[in-house]
Amino acid sequence: MDAGDLARRLAESAEAVCRRYLSAGRRHGNYWLVGDVRNTPGRSLFVRLRDTASGAAGKWTDAQSGEHGDLLDVIRESLGLADFRDVAQEARAFLSLPRPDPAPSSRGRPAHERGPAGSSEAARRLWAMAGPIAGTPVETYLRRRDLTALHGTAALRFHPSCFYRADGDGPAETWPAMIAAVTDPDGLVTGVHRTWLAPDGRGKAPVENPRRALGKLRGHAVRLGVASDVLAAGEGIETVLSLRQVLPDLPLAACLSSTHLAALIFPPLLRRLYVLRDDDPAGDHAVATLDARTGEAGIELIALSPRLGDFNDDLRHLGRGALRAILHPQLAPPDVARFLDTVAL
Repeated sequence: MDAGDLARRLAESAEAVCRRYLSAGRRHGNYWLVGDVRNTPGRSLFVRLRDTASGAAGKWTDAQSGEHGDLLDVIRESLGLADFRDVAQEARAFLSLPRPDPAPSSRGRPAHERGPAGSSEAARRLWAMAGPIAGTPVETYLRRRDLTALHGTAALRFHPSCFYRADGDGPAETWPAMIAAVTDPDGLVTGVHRTWLAPDGRGKAPVENPRRALGKLRGHAVRLGVASDVLAAGEGIETVLSLRQVLPDLPLAACLSSTHLAALIFPPLLRRLYVLRDDDPAGDHAVATLDARTGEAGIELIALSPRLGDFNDDLRHLGRGALRAILHPQLAPPDVARFLDTVAL
């Protein structure tokens, strides 16, 4: 039984899971309310107890932090577990399921690489092994790119020794890495994106391909904030994070490539989509494809263009004030007041 199966079984007993692992909360209608996924008293986080029009049972969202996930995440975070095997063991114990037979050995392979190559299950194992970015080389790396407003970035984690191979049969190396969760519209982790870093975080690791994705990506994204009627989507994580520096409350999605950007699955309440345009033929094709798709869906599309190569270039070389001024005339008027940090405009 893989992570998806366990999550579905837990969702069938969502209220019982919440009473066990989020005991500081309480039921309110079709939701369980609590302060956060670590079982702090409050009402910021809500867990769906039944399937509804807005989502599946067992899915949860923290309205304050922007975190979201399933009941396996609840077990992991509430108990402080780091290894997916421990999370799965706890879930099986809760569900009164037998332990699985030991899997055949995969000599020489790190735990997250075992199983079908490139699978979502492997991606979820790696995600479960990673931890918060605060005080790590990931935070150093992002701050050196002037990305200092890092609220609502629960989709980013740090792995201190992530395996890297130059090719499928090459020797394994280990480097610190930024791990980004790729999720579907319900918040299920379907893949991860890895950026291998230098040990001090002052740049990328000196490897041939320091960025790689794993798992199912098409239509999904690295999500920063909870999308409702407005969303901004682009390719790169750092490009998308650059908008967060001056549009602090705008929900964002990094799709990791122009192909996956063009295939983005739209949130059900979406009415306006901002597309962070890359100035190349692939970027132009993505915008054209999305323009046709949003037109059919009754969604307004607005392409946002940087002054330099991308929005992180604008941020680093021109500064936040200039980035605000570049974005201001490109935004729909209602979104200027709603999202734009107008300090120094």
